Amino acid sequence: MARVNWRASNLLNPLPVVLITSMDHEGKSNVMTAAWAGTICSDPVMVSVSIRKSRYSHELISQSGEFVINMPGVDMALFTDYAGVYSGRNTDKFALDGDYKATLVPSNMIKTMTIKECPIALECKVKEIRELGSHDMFMAEVVSVSVDDGCLDENGHLDMSKARLISYCHGEYYALGRKLGKFGFSTAKKERNRRTDSLNRRKKRKA
Repeated sequence: MARVNWRASNLLNPLPVVLITSMDHEGKSNVMTAAWAGTICSDPVMVSVSIRKSRYSHELISQSGEFVINMPGVDMALFTDYAGVYSGRNTDKFALDGDYKATLVPSNMIKTMTIKECPIALECKVKEIRELGSHDMFMAEVVSVSVDDGCLDENGHLDMSKARLISYCHGEYYALGRKLGKFGFSTAKKERNRRTDSLNRRKKRKA
């Protein structure tokens, strides 16, 4: 099969869909939908989100130095898309009802509010803003994480399948598919086979 070469473009997909909440100096909340967010460090725990300078959220986060990354599930798909279409400069996105409704609740460590309906939320404090071109990258430390207890298994561990998260792929939203395995599963089978082979050899020697 032949490959086709295209010009440079942002085709790194799929991407997480996140709802970035921020707050103005009067305490009014705003939210924007973003796909260009990711993990950048594990110690300290740091993430990033890239936002155009023209976005209202860029202004608010630059002023407050904090934001929340809310991770929506499939039930939040309509609101997630709506929040990415309209600007908070002239639209109160938290005044909607029905399938477009989102509820704000206090965060644990920062003033910026969290979206209750999102199963996972990361509270972030900005450490650096890096100008890249069309977007500025906000690099931030995660200071607290909240999880809907409905996403926990019987041992209190996070079960991502229960979060029912959505992703973004080249302009389209997708529900995450079936689980294929966990970290290290590619070698686990080989290790089991080695142990089985070794046990069989020992049994043959004893026979």
